[in-house]
Amino acid sequence: MPVTMPDDRPEAPYLELLVRGAPAEAYERPVLRARADKAPADRLAALERAKLLALRVRGELEGRRRREAELSALYETAHDLAGLRDLDAVLQAIVQRARSLLGTEVAYLTLNDPTAGDTYMRVTDGSVSARFQQLRLGMGEGLGGLVAQTARPYVTESYFHDPRFQHTHTIDAGVRDEGLVAILGVPLLLGSGVIGVLFAADRRARVFEREQTALLGSFAAHAAVAIDTAHLLAETRTALAELEAANEIIRDRSRVIERASEVHDRLTELVLRGGGVHDVADAVAEVLSGSVEFLEVDEAPAAAVDRSRADGHAVRDGEEDWVAAVSAGGELLGALVLRGHPRLDPMDQRTLERAAMVTSLLQLARRSAGEAEQRVRGELLDDLLDTPDREPRLLRERAARLRADLDTPHVVLAAGIEAPDTGTPAAGPGAAHGSGPGGAHGSGPGAAHGSGPGGISGSRSGGAYGGGSGGAPAEDAEGRRRLWSAASHLAVTRHGLAATRDGGTVLLLPLADRDTADALARRTARQLGTAVHAAVTVGASAPVPAPAARPGEVAAGYAEARRCLAALRVLGRAGEGAAAEDFGFLGLLLAGTREGAPDGTGVQDFVTRTVGAVIDYDERRGTELIRTLDAYFAGGMSPARTKDALHVHVNTVAQRLERVGRLLGPDWQSPARSLEIQLALRLHRLASAVGY
Repeated sequence: MPVTMPDDRPEAPYLELLVRGAPAEAYERPVLRARADKAPADRLAALERAKLLALRVRGELEGRRRREAELSALYETAHDLAGLRDLDAVLQAIVQRARSLLGTEVAYLTLNDPTAGDTYMRVTDGSVSARFQQLRLGMGEGLGGLVAQTARPYVTESYFHDPRFQHTHTIDAGVRDEGLVAILGVPLLLGSGVIGVLFAADRRARVFEREQTALLGSFAAHAAVAIDTAHLLAETRTALAELEAANEIIRDRSRVIERASEVHDRLTELVLRGGGVHDVADAVAEVLSGSVEFLEVDEAPAAAVDRSRADGHAVRDGEEDWVAAVSAGGELLGALVLRGHPRLDPMDQRTLERAAMVTSLLQLARRSAGEAEQRVRGELLDDLLDTPDREPRLLRERAARLRADLDTPHVVLAAGIEAPDTGTPAAGPGAAHGSGPGGAHGSGPGAAHGSGPGGISGSRSGGAYGGGSGGAPAEDAEGRRRLWSAASHLAVTRHGLAATRDGGTVLLLPLADRDTADALARRTARQLGTAVHAAVTVGASAPVPAPAARPGEVAAGYAEARRCLAALRVLGRAGEGAAAEDFGFLGLLLAGTREGAPDGTGVQDFVTRTVGAVIDYDERRGTELIRTLDAYFAGGMSPARTKDALHVHVNTVAQRLERVGRLLGPDWQSPARSLEIQLALRLHRLASAVGY
């Protein structure tokens, strides 16, 4: 049976108020009545405690009722989503429930327009202004534009007095027409992107609590799901319609596909049994009853090939030809050309396109096999250069698999591609061995180490590597790639080895009977230059009798070949090939320290004895006496031409030459001393250039 409490208990009146759901101000009446009745202090204190507890209980009950209503609304929204049929109806229900639960006068929802780059009004509830219902907000404009831009909720107690938003005349006019003051906006998030904003607003100043912001955010999440679901349904319907159309096409074209599949199987079988691109062309020609040929890139009709690549299909070329581009990974490999077909039905066109695809696979397979062989050849040459203590028997076995014989004489060649403007030297200024000004042993403009045209230190019209044109070796990756490809092909055809090294290319090629290293270097320079369409300089070593038996000599030969390469560039002979034997006396320097060759100390002693005092003075004082001497001899021992070459005053030239005279002695300009000094300068520059 129910428990009753005496009316004199202090909590009794508050329990009755809780049962009736009385308003908060009614909880003050028992205390006021007790005071009016002059109740004792302990009675008043007990009533105060009971009032506070009752108000707390009332607050808890109100919160639970509110949460129950919110959960009920969210449940109903989720139920609407589960049976989504009409997106507008679901969004309208979401806006209405948000307005009801938050107790606002207006609620509305905007969606982003990716095409226009702004936000537009989608659904409203409680709105009375037509202008407001048609508003469009730019990204970042107004409260809604800011929410859409930042993907964060924003709230304002008084919109028109809030400086955080970018106020515009259009938006402010619409908000003022609707009479809104307090606005809360939360983003509609789909993944990490914002697709719209959900708002709750009042026509009076109001503070929105954190719980209300969270509740509106929950409705916004449901709205985003509804929109996404509607989009997915629309896409699904579209996909189903497209699939139905595709099935119809498949049914109509089943015979065509079956025939094309048979052709494809035939091409696949041809590839598996080792056929080539021309076998594919023959097979397609038989199927299409016409003439089919494979053309390389430079032989194919460029305009038709470009249209085929862009369109992805075979295209007509002229009246009776069809062209299908052969490409892979964006790279053009050639083209298949069908001749003698004024008209081509779709099935035959697809057959030609499939044949082009198979041809591209064959081309890639052939290239991959070639690249694999190139890598193996490069690895063997790297081992000869880096690990000379390899077992000769293993080296011979590896070479035999590459059809190379390392027990016969070979020559090491270092090749480098030159810049487009670096040509072979002429017999005039800058020629390495010319008899005019600038020859190898002359003193006019363009001497190998002078400062005139073609000189190694030329700062005006001469290039860094001589040759009279100011060109420099090309260091770009594309040039090195083309040179490596050409050298690898040459190594395969000559049964040699090739590898990339030190920014250039090194080859180890067999030396035929009665052939010389110098002739082989010149021939290789011509062949590589023709292949890469650019000047290629090649330095060669002396013959290595048997690389497999004496692998250590391969590394020494490579060092010698690199010095020859550098010397050719210094002497203005870029784009040529030569060995140390081609340089006469300078060959002593280029031969380096190979077995039986001088170690260069005699050359260094000669340079030190002749101009060492000037070199030391420049190093200690940071002067340019050596450069002045170069320019002086290059200018025919004329101070006027020397000052023009150095761009200094003639008095500066005179002072420097006077200092040279004190260092070298008063007879330094005599014919005999002058010749020695010029030769020493040349050897000093050349030794520095080749890294001696």
